[in-house]
Amino acid sequence: MIRAFMNVFRIPDLRNKVLFTLGMLMVYRIGFYVPIPGIDQEALSTHFSAVGGGAAEQAVELFAMFTGGDLGQSTIFGLGIMPYISASIILQILVTVVPALEKLQKEGESGRRKMMEYTRYGTVGLCFIQAIFWLFYLNRNGLVYPDFAGTLSFTMMAIPGLMVGTLLLMWIGEQIDEYGVGNGISLIIMAGIIVQLPTVFIEIFQGLNLSGTARGGAMGPEKVLFLIVSFVAVVASAILITQAQRRIPIQQAKQARGRRVVGGAKHFIPLKVNHGGVMPIIFASSFLLLPGWLFGGAWRAGIWPEGFWYKMTEFSAPGSFMYTLIYIAMVYIFAYFWVSIQFQPKEMANHLRDMGAFIPGLRPGKRTADYLEAVMERITYVGAGFLAIIAVIPTIVAVQMQIPFRISAFLGGTGLLIVVSVALDLIQRLEANLVMRNYEGFLPPESGGATRGR
Repeated sequence: MIRAFMNVFRIPDLRNKVLFTLGMLMVYRIGFYVPIPGIDQEALSTHFSAVGGGAAEQAVELFAMFTGGDLGQSTIFGLGIMPYISASIILQILVTVVPALEKLQKEGESGRRKMMEYTRYGTVGLCFIQAIFWLFYLNRNGLVYPDFAGTLSFTMMAIPGLMVGTLLLMWIGEQIDEYGVGNGISLIIMAGIIVQLPTVFIEIFQGLNLSGTARGGAMGPEKVLFLIVSFVAVVASAILITQAQRRIPIQQAKQARGRRVVGGAKHFIPLKVNHGGVMPIIFASSFLLLPGWLFGGAWRAGIWPEGFWYKMTEFSAPGSFMYTLIYIAMVYIFAYFWVSIQFQPKEMANHLRDMGAFIPGLRPGKRTADYLEAVMERITYVGAGFLAIIAVIPTIVAVQMQIPFRISAFLGGTGLLIVVSVALDLIQRLEANLVMRNYEGFLPPESGGATRGR
């Protein structure tokens, strides 16, 4: 492993890519602490630290985890990369329902560039809308200095500041894609999660109580041991489910060319068990935050009947049985929804037929497409079950064991899954570059890894 890392810096081209990627991530972290003028940062931090659990606290934590931004610090990167991700998701959904976009996506490199242009336009629009709502929230809760609150000059300064910050993050991600190594947007999100590690460990250490006596915020040795075991178990299972594949055997048809017979080779199609990644969890988490806000707002506003809204607020509270049950159902629903958007069995079957390949025992065309769809449905059920377990662990641990959600969310759930997935993708890309240049990868040949290039 150490020799592989040393080999990365021995290759000038690969070394420059790695250093460029690290430099772009440093720019992201510097901009993360550049505040927007006019906002009372101390009052903002106190406001979110005073939010006592429930949907509001989890919304802030999930936003920071999934976007690379932080609502608790209103900086130029406060909105994070979420507008860009949202624009990409919306465009992918539109591709499945708008024939013109579907045709454009199939036009190769020119179509891809046009789709990227549409994504950037969508990012600008979403940035503008989210910035307006965020400023309205700040003004309503008195988090802006009185001299700036409600003024046109502050609005004209804050909205472009938030928009430029998100667009700069988008540009950083695209630069990493083109000149660096790894997926730029994913690396930004992973960097935003990893930088929370020191804070989480310090908080665990400060709350550790070896004497066993009860005190506010104390964490006994059994809780710390549970967190360590959960960390190891989730890392191992996340690696397993991220790498898990169902391999569909295919065979190339034999063809006679002159006196030679070509083809007949056997290959396989790798279908990922967790095809949707963490997207189903992100969708389900965002969807379930809305009922808690609505029911809680109706109860606090005194809307009749108050008892009904109070009960609904309890049922929709994170950690409740009803919330957990609905959360698991939503993860399954969005897992199948995301697979239906991303996985196209008919196109795959037609592509196999055009290449002269087939699945043994199945006729090319509709039979092959039906088989691929049935296999994907079965393995998606397993992948969605794993995601559901990962999704509910942080909430259950936070509620039942009285552990802060920001700790349980990182050491036992989605945040760790994101880090593991992005880290595995980064290692695979570095491994491919090393093997291509006649170097050993991170896994030696005797352990089943890539062999040395010739």
